[in-house]
Amino acid sequence: MSTIFDLGGKVAIVTGANTGIGQAIALSLAAAGADIAAVGRTPAEETVEKVRALGRKAEIVSADLSSIEPVQRVVDETIEKLGGLDILINNAGIIRRADSVDFTEEDWDAVIDTNLKSTFFLAQAAGRHMLAQGSGKIVNIASLLSFQGGIRVPSYTASKSGVAGLTKLLANEWAAKGVNVNAIAPGYIATNNTAALQADETRNRQIQERIPAGRWGDPSDIGGAAVFLASPAANYIHGHVLAVDGGWLAR
Repeated sequence: MSTIFDLGGKVAIVTGANTGIGQAIALSLAAAGADIAAVGRTPAEETVEKVRALGRKAEIVSADLSSIEPVQRVVDETIEKLGGLDILINNAGIIRRADSVDFTEEDWDAVIDTNLKSTFFLAQAAGRHMLAQGSGKIVNIASLLSFQGGIRVPSYTASKSGVAGLTKLLANEWAAKGVNVNAIAPGYIATNNTAALQADETRNRQIQERIPAGRWGDPSDIGGAAVFLASPAANYIHGHVLAVDGGWLAR
């Protein structure tokens, strides 16, 4: 039975689909009926296998989004292999840590290029297709550091603040043309990327004490939010950055 959260017949690009949040989003979209183009620097074989096990089509699209060179190919290959493009999840991202007084230009450029520049130009390439068909959903992955400053991650904070700004700008330009652009700001999510924090007994306790929900988020928590923003249920939501953080920002 069709529901307002039904993604049957839709095709979604998910970048950074290999593991963690990206994989969870791909599987959640597939469970809601979407076919998946799993984009990653290394082939997202496990993700594709799991999507197909759900009865949906899935294809690997290999792309290194540290530059914008592959962005148009990602869109073209998705349309060629899966017959269309309705949803873009801009999830690929990296982080580099150092005190601001020591932070290098190399680490600045690497993070900005992947997290902000490629996010914009992939949205642009997908957006051209969506604008031509008069419909589409773009969901960018922002961060709690779209709202807060953090420490020792200057390029990451700048990039994720930029993602929030771009989300609003693109919504302003495209909302009246049938394309929804929104973002998700994940809180502390239990993934490989946060394994060191989870293993640190003191930091793990401090983090959980700070989260009103009292626990780390599961990658599927982000997947559910992505399904919502990609679905007809979110048709009148434009330019919003949805924090999925167990209440972190409320405290």
